[in-house]
Amino acid sequence: MKRIESPQNSLVKHWKKLLSVRKERDKTGEFIIEGYHLVEEAIKQKEQVLTIMLSDTSEIPANWDVDNLEIVEINDVIQKELAETEHTQGIFAHCKQQTVEEQVQTKWKRLLLIDAVQDPGNIGTMIRTADAAGIDAVILGKGSADAYNPKTLRSAQGSHFHIPIVKGDLHEWIVALKNRQVTVFGTAFENSTPFHQVEKSDSFALIVGNEGSGIHKEILEKTDQNIIVPLLGQAESLNVAVATGILLYGLAL
Repeated sequence: MKRIESPQNSLVKHWKKLLSVRKERDKTGEFIIEGYHLVEEAIKQKEQVLTIMLSDTSEIPANWDVDNLEIVEINDVIQKELAETEHTQGIFAHCKQQTVEEQVQTKWKRLLLIDAVQDPGNIGTMIRTADAAGIDAVILGKGSADAYNPKTLRSAQGSHFHIPIVKGDLHEWIVALKNRQVTVFGTAFENSTPFHQVEKSDSFALIVGNEGSGIHKEILEKTDQNIIVPLLGQAESLNVAVATGILLYGLAL
């Protein structure tokens, strides 16, 4: 088993850059995860795992299938350099972002489109919820937080390895979906229908928007129908991730 002792090692420097710089993640198509649960989910998709990094105080569980995976031992100093959590479990993985062929994308029938949601925790929660609701894919539009930000990864709890996540132009996606007779729902306060009154369909796309300003007007104008979660109490609005969960299940069930 390979061992790295110096934080000046070029690989350690690369790992640190992947943790802190979005451009580096975008350029390389790589990211870092931390903790037993995320690493366990990752190794179920072995082709995405480049390296498992293991501290002196941690060990690989006996029931994990890590055959043909590179495992690198790291010391305490490097562990602290990589840890994003206060009480790290001392296990990390260097992974590749998933890529999805265009011909596969044309078969998706249930999608979540995200327009400029900026909080990584919200993005992660929505990815996890879409995974739980049986959605085929998540499309991240311009202005949205990075899907591979460490906070997003922790919030999604491993769903990055279960559901395709694609960055794309939402205008182009809406046109393509409509051409395939996929109903496109927007979310808005005005000119909208309560979600439980909407006619159910096997294929749909739900668009959700920015925490403060909602969906961009130009995108909202292209939807087939706009829906809303009725507010029964005195709260002015719902958190976007909570509303997304209600709407996805309302449309999917």
